[in-house]
Amino acid sequence: MKFVAFERAKQGTGASRRLRNTGRTPGIVYGGSGEPQLIELDHNALFFALKKEAFHSSILEMELAGKSEQVLLRDYQMHPFKPLVLHIDFQRVDANRRIHMKVPLHFQNGENSPAVKLSAAIISHVLTEVDVSCLPKDLPEFIAVDLGELTLNDSIHVSDLKLPAGVTAVTHGGFDPVVASAVIPKVIVEEEPVEAPAAEGEAEAGAPVEEGAAETAEKAAGEKGAEKAPEKAAEKGGERSGGKKEEKK
Repeated sequence: MKFVAFERAKQGTGASRRLRNTGRTPGIVYGGSGEPQLIELDHNALFFALKKEAFHSSILEMELAGKSEQVLLRDYQMHPFKPLVLHIDFQRVDANRRIHMKVPLHFQNGENSPAVKLSAAIISHVLTEVDVSCLPKDLPEFIAVDLGELTLNDSIHVSDLKLPAGVTAVTHGGFDPVVASAVIPKVIVEEEPVEAPAAEGEAEAGAPVEEGAAETAEKAAGEKGAEKAPEKAAEKGGERSGGKKEEKK
């Protein structure tokens, strides 16, 4: 891929802000045998170039001041919420020195694998890119991962990848990371609580029974009170009459 860059003389926060206001993006190119150089690019062209996968993982041809040189995209910063590229970094490429790059993985034939067709499994893509080391001329745009032979509960590791000639995978700590695996997802079923059967003679609804019991209790209490009322009145009458007779004597 090719793109055009322009030399940039001014640097600093204020200069970069004014540059962005004119539709340009500040950047820098470094590495190789040359000194770091400030550059600027057309923002709209850069913004759409960043949407292409190859722009992130391929050797790029940068045209600067009438000269062409090979570079790699190393970093870029985006605005937190605006579709705006704030800054971009490129590294010059030395044709005789190996480079380290992250190359995207393209998964193929997953729907034809025994894991999917025979076991109704789901293939999980654990990695989407892999770190490789190679000379610039051998850098692949992507690495194909064939899932056609994947069986249930089986996995593909980095060591299983078919890499182009001159390309080696870079792993750390002696690990062999999993690239993809085929598993059957576990389905968790929530059981509904079972209600205990009601006891004999017990009403289904609690509220009406309680109200009926309360009315019965109130009625019984009222009848008892009515029975005791004449007795208490008679006793009080007898006490009063007896007291008056004694006073007369």
